Amino acid sequence: MFLPLGDSPNPRGVPIATYALIAVNVAVFVAITLPLSSQAPDLRDPMVFDYIRVVAEQAGRPVPAEEILRGLTSYDLFVFRHGFQPGSPSLADLFFAIFLHGGFMHLFGNMLFLWIYGDNVEHRLGSVAYVVAYLATGVAATLFHAVFDAGSMLPMVGASGAISGVLGFYFVWFPRNQVRLFVALFPFFMDVVTVPARMLLLFYLFLENVLPFLVTRGLGGGGVAYGAHIGGFVAGWAIARWMDRRVEVVPPAEYRAARATARDRVGREEEIRDQISADRFSDAVDRYFGLPSDSTRGLLAPRDSLKFGAWLAVTGHPEAAAVVYRRLLRDHPRGLEAAEAHLALGEILLQRLRQPTAAYQHLLDALDLDPPPGVAERASLLLDQIAGLQKMRLRGR
Repeated sequence: MFLPLGDSPNPRGVPIATYALIAVNVAVFVAITLPLSSQAPDLRDPMVFDYIRVVAEQAGRPVPAEEILRGLTSYDLFVFRHGFQPGSPSLADLFFAIFLHGGFMHLFGNMLFLWIYGDNVEHRLGSVAYVVAYLATGVAATLFHAVFDAGSMLPMVGASGAISGVLGFYFVWFPRNQVRLFVALFPFFMDVVTVPARMLLLFYLFLENVLPFLVTRGLGGGGVAYGAHIGGFVAGWAIARWMDRRVEVVPPAEYRAARATARDRVGREEEIRDQISADRFSDAVDRYFGLPSDSTRGLLAPRDSLKFGAWLAVTGHPEAAAVVYRRLLRDHPRGLEAAEAHLALGEILLQRLRQPTAAYQHLLDALDLDPPPGVAERASLLLDQIAGLQKMRLRGR
């Protein structure tokens, strides 16, 4: 048995949207699933006949009606009505099905993953955007599954697809995080171990979903919508990658009015390079952010990018400084200047933009580049600050 217990870094604060989503899922379970699961259905309900027919067709073999009716509950019929059916799609069911679950263990597993991974993603996105992303990836997950199960009238329910979307965001944004995992291989091994989050998420994606999806295609998935898990994860991964690209491409808000036309850009690159090289940052800043992101590729020497970013940070433009550092790392991912850029970006994320978990990734990246003692010492001090901000104390690297 493998049971995740928590992740780190895990910043302090109350992830309101994550807790609200958990509360809604639990409330639906208590108000609908539990009472209806203990009730026998009204056998005069025409839906009973439709349910028997669909189950028998899906089984691919003759199934006596008595066998299907033996374990039938009112909740089964409720799910049959309100779960998402690829063969009879409904917009209302598409969203409502995300909050229905097949049983307690289904709910518990989903809410455990949401509790562990959701707060960091919410902290990065903000509560409102996080809920939108949760619902969007849940819908994408369901539709992805429906493509491979077109025409099926068996309903899909559960938050797994939406939570897989959260995992896709987490995979992109928090590659250096660690997850505490309870491992029970009784009677040989029982202990809590710490594993890299990305390794665990890759295990979840490929071994627990992609492989079973490929093996069971056309044979039924044992009640598990592997396609929804894959679709949700890919949707979260893709949106996170798009957002990262947008941060790099779109000029900071205070400089968006400076966007230049194609004619205005002719010959401007060399002038900007000369101004920044001569530390005339105030002359160059509007022109620099007026260029498209691709036009800045290789425009500045790494050392000039570091000076320019530092000036922006000191003059009260941390978001703009972060863009410059990200572009430096895009063009020069290795070397001393890359280590300094990771350090500077980590410091901005931690102290100015209040994103300690995002800062943690860059500070570890700086240390991995074998920086000089001053950079390594500063990165270690900032990591100590992040450790002090956690709900649970971080272990050493």
